[in-house]
Amino acid sequence: MSILIDRETRLLVAGITGKEGSFHTLNNRRYGTNVVGGVTPGKGGQDVEGIPVFDSFADAVAQTRPNTAMIFVPPRFAADSILEAAAAGVELIITITEGIPAHDELKVYNTVRRDHPGTRLIGPNCPGILSPGKANVGIIPASFFSEGNVGVVSRSGTLTYQIGNEIAQAGFGCSTIVGIGGDPVPGSSFVDVLELFEDDEQTELIVLSGEIGGSAEEEAAEYIAEHVSKPVVAYIAGFTAPPGKQMGHAGAIVSGSAGTAAAKAQALEAKGVRVGRTPTEVAELAVQMLGESSSAPVR
Repeated sequence: MSILIDRETRLLVAGITGKEGSFHTLNNRRYGTNVVGGVTPGKGGQDVEGIPVFDSFADAVAQTRPNTAMIFVPPRFAADSILEAAAAGVELIITITEGIPAHDELKVYNTVRRDHPGTRLIGPNCPGILSPGKANVGIIPASFFSEGNVGVVSRSGTLTYQIGNEIAQAGFGCSTIVGIGGDPVPGSSFVDVLELFEDDEQTELIVLSGEIGGSAEEEAAEYIAEHVSKPVVAYIAGFTAPPGKQMGHAGAIVSGSAGTAAAKAQALEAKGVRVGRTPTEVAELAVQMLGESSSAPVR
């Protein structure tokens, strides 16, 4: 098994005719993802290397029956595109676009939760989702990962690639990698994804990669203590970040002691989660715990 995307994924891409959208869409298709169509207003009737393009999500959904949408449109159009996909009934929306105004993100979050409870939003400003050997939706370099039994959820894309690659080099692999993004208003939280991994039969260990700013990691620590039976290891980026300075993502800013890497690590460790101080150390911890398990690596 895996979570969120698999061989049954039917992907529709907003912004498929743009340079980045077409590049990554075709890369996802080469990996084996079933890309059924794209959406670009005013370019309906065209195609991108055989992938049909539609003017609206309503038309595309009616004709291609997607269950997943990837949003690759410019920031000023992204909120409307997400809401259009949700209104058309798409079950999973993965938003790669970065730079979306926080006010727009808040509007999208509340509207989707209130009016489209059957839709799950991942992102924005995220690398997407990869279920190795099954499907890739987004910009995650699939060659870094092997199929296996480690579930990864992260606010950072590049740190995820390093951790996943080191796990693969040690002979283990991942069930699904989920990038939730680092913006102030993510569509899905650590807790949302941890719940899915807990219920996934393939996933035997979970890696949580967080960063400074906000309280998502502390909330995850509380959830893990009460609801997660599988072992969890974690990494928090930003142990040397100066207070009050934004680091990387829009949500990666701290004031005083709140939201610091040290505070987050302390919260997780207090709930039994082992926290590595570097991505390499996290991968080593994961491999050590997998090696101690009686289960063999899932290839």
